[in-house]
Amino acid sequence: MTANLIPSFVNQSDRPQPHQALIDELSLMVRARYPLLYLVAVEEEPVEELIAQVAQQAVPRRQVLSWDLARGWADNGTDKNAAIQALERIRDAIERAPAPVPTLFVLKDLHFVLAQPQHPVNAPVIRELKNLSRELKRSRHSLVLLSHTLEVPPEFAEEVTAIDFPLPDAAEIDYLIDETVQPENLQVSGLAREQLVKACQGLSRARIQRVLAKALAAKGEVNETDIDRVLEEKKQVIRQSGTLEFFTARQSLKSVGGLDNLKQWVRLRKDAFTDEARRYGIPAPKGVLLVGIQGTGKSLSAKTIAHEWRLPLLRLDTGRLFGGFVGESESRVRRTIQIAEAIAPCVLWIDEIDKAFGNIVEGADGDSGTSRRVFGSLITWMQEKTSPVFIVATANNVSILPAELLRKGRFDEIFFLNLPTEKERQEIFKVHLQRLRPSRLRSFDLSLLSRQTRDFSGAELEQAIVDAMHLAFATTTNGQRRDFTTTDILRAVEETVPLAAIAREQIEALKQWAAEVGARAASNDSQLAEALRRYMNQRGLDELDHE
Repeated sequence: MTANLIPSFVNQSDRPQPHQALIDELSLMVRARYPLLYLVAVEEEPVEELIAQVAQQAVPRRQVLSWDLARGWADNGTDKNAAIQALERIRDAIERAPAPVPTLFVLKDLHFVLAQPQHPVNAPVIRELKNLSRELKRSRHSLVLLSHTLEVPPEFAEEVTAIDFPLPDAAEIDYLIDETVQPENLQVSGLAREQLVKACQGLSRARIQRVLAKALAAKGEVNETDIDRVLEEKKQVIRQSGTLEFFTARQSLKSVGGLDNLKQWVRLRKDAFTDEARRYGIPAPKGVLLVGIQGTGKSLSAKTIAHEWRLPLLRLDTGRLFGGFVGESESRVRRTIQIAEAIAPCVLWIDEIDKAFGNIVEGADGDSGTSRRVFGSLITWMQEKTSPVFIVATANNVSILPAELLRKGRFDEIFFLNLPTEKERQEIFKVHLQRLRPSRLRSFDLSLLSRQTRDFSGAELEQAIVDAMHLAFATTTNGQRRDFTTTDILRAVEETVPLAAIAREQIEALKQWAAEVGARAASNDSQLAEALRRYMNQRGLDELDHE
């Protein structure tokens, strides 16, 4: 019974065409005699169906012949594990007279060869591909490379046109649900149906069908409880990507003490990703860059933005973007972007972006330009993306950030997170103590604590409370452990050397940088605003002196 749950769409005339634009584009390329088309997809079957539709729509019609390393040519099983012989068949078809039926030749798994173009076994394959790319322009045949990853050697990069096959969008997911589950077994409708479709975004067609089939096999129907099952499947997919992590954002803006300007900016855009906002003409927000020293709440702010907007939160591990094989890093970037866009609307959190892309200048990264190419791909996407992926990037050492990252259009706003003011320190203490000891909140002298913690970051204030709890927990009276008090927190504060005490120059440099790039203060801090104005005025005087 379960096997019948996975439908086959080949040659089904009533199937909707969610990728009609891609079919039209491929058809145009075939008519224009593009020599080498490289389709990148995580699953083969839907791409093969799309190629079949392109062949049927072509004038004249094309036949499709496919080859893979294990089974050779699909029509006769020849040339197994022999890429060069497979290419010879294509060459024979080009040279044969009279000309045979125009053909779309589909070669799978060739990325293994393309990844090592200098290998003695692979070099002839690369050479023959270059020869064929020239000869195919004069024939009605086309060559399509199909793989899950993009590997394009520089030897024939100009001849290849790479095309990403997208993961299913909401319309196709909705259709897949109807095709996989019989109406009487589908117990979701209205808002629940919409939530199920959104939960499936970011999954391949095969995974969506499998998780629905699993629900049917378990209880004979698909209902609202299966939304969590789909979300768990999505977490697995994101984890397997190696570069993304799915976060469940539980902290609200109430969990953040201070940062009033940033909070107001976020609240103002709470409904900016809705269909109503699109109809109004408001473009989807692009992102923010949060700059400040460690412990000022940058990472916490990223989590609260996702919670406030009720969007999925994906954390990008920039360190894992870089692979050990040629082309692997670029492929990971493409895969990361594809997953983020499929899940959109979502928040993509790029933590400490300065550590990944700092000091990227010509010839300085020592990795044959991989870092520059990865960075270039990322910022180009940030500039041109139309999908509602909101980027929250954080940085500590902004002096090493490339100027291209700070250009207008990459981010909607750049916020500078300074050390909390006395009022903000009081709010931070209140947030943590309210969470830990709600019934005893009034017993703590918040005003005294905030006065005695000048130059402390938010993280250092939280750690002072933790240290105070350890002090009290280690003290017993008549066998009873006592609870911590204001005195314990003050004692912990006295034993703490805040980072600001040894990073004064860094903080001043950050303020100057914030003034130069026109960053906004995340806090409603009059002293910081005055400092930023002072830096700007000084910069103007320096420019006059230079003139």
